[in-house]
Amino acid sequence: MSVTPREPAIRPFSFEFPEAELEELRRRIAAARWPEQETVADQSQGTQLATVQELARYWASEYDWRKVEAKLKALPHFITEIDGLDIHFIHVRSQHEDALPLIVTHGWPGSVVEQLKIIDPLVDPTAHGGSASDAFHVVIPSMPGYGFSGKPTTTGWGPERIARAWGELMKRLGYTKYAAQGGDWGAIVTDFMGVQEPEGLVGIHTNMAGVVPSGIDAALIAGNPLPAGLTLSDEEKAAVEQLDFVYRHVYFAYLMGSRPQSLTALADSPVGLAAFMLDHDAASLDMIARAFAGQAEGLTRDDVLDNLTLFWLTNTAISAARLYAENTNSFFGVKGVNLPVAVSVFPDEMYQAPKSWAEQAYPNLVHYNRVARGGHFAAWEQPELLVEEVRAGLRSLR
Repeated sequence: MSVTPREPAIRPFSFEFPEAELEELRRRIAAARWPEQETVADQSQGTQLATVQELARYWASEYDWRKVEAKLKALPHFITEIDGLDIHFIHVRSQHEDALPLIVTHGWPGSVVEQLKIIDPLVDPTAHGGSASDAFHVVIPSMPGYGFSGKPTTTGWGPERIARAWGELMKRLGYTKYAAQGGDWGAIVTDFMGVQEPEGLVGIHTNMAGVVPSGIDAALIAGNPLPAGLTLSDEEKAAVEQLDFVYRHVYFAYLMGSRPQSLTALADSPVGLAAFMLDHDAASLDMIARAFAGQAEGLTRDDVLDNLTLFWLTNTAISAARLYAENTNSFFGVKGVNLPVAVSVFPDEMYQAPKSWAEQAYPNLVHYNRVARGGHFAAWEQPELLVEEVRAGLRSLR
């Protein structure tokens, strides 16, 4: 007699962080040992001392984790084992009958906190300037090693494997037609979902397009001259200059990609964790520094600390960093997606993907738009704009 294997269970998930853990966090912040001030007047040596000291002061004396904790707890959380690893996800279904399921993937140094502002507008568009035909059922997983998901104990959890796991997750949830969206690592995972074409995936939306031609990408990564004979438009030349700067300055990626375990201090010092994670890209660091200097724009002080505190409480600085060591792909290069793709280009992204490259990289490009403002963390910084782009970009795929 044969026995049919049982489908792995999808289990409700809850979390609780005792006050003692928050008290210990504040104690560690207060006990920070500070270096001397940087010897330059800008961010060229990294996160400036004044920014980190103001962040630490606010984190230890005014910040209230319980506010974002309440927002998180108000959402339906689940966990399920996929490929031997527990995967946590938020799953919010729309009341609208014809809603399109959408799996949204965060990046580094992010978490599901990045997407909190876009959930309601996507799920309940009629309450947020849209129509019922714009509705989505939203699935937001924590990537392996991030947030509430399990931490891999062996190598092999790169973006391709995560993409396969997301396809399995959507199948397990019973979705036979769905789309995918992402930025940062989420964009790379989403691109690979587009490459793998799991059953039911009808298209993707990206706010960090992987469209750089292979010859240009390889030359810039190596710091070599571009291939001979290239004729570039002004838009393409601007993208090349931006990419050249990025590849020369993403030191965090090189460090995590080669020596993640050597960053153990990030698990021991909340101030060290903050100083490292704030230094993602120049525009984002400038914006965050302005926030801690008292200017309200894009991310707020609480936004930044909501995410940092989740990293601290879940002790995921090192497990998250290992994703860089697992990756063998270009961040911005062409992956080979043939499904329908929608691209949104934010002006302060690390590079502005030219439409000409997007048309070559994504032969089924159904939407391309340059938006007015916003940067790398689009869902977090400019949720209204990103929601508008997701609605418009995926509308033809319903």
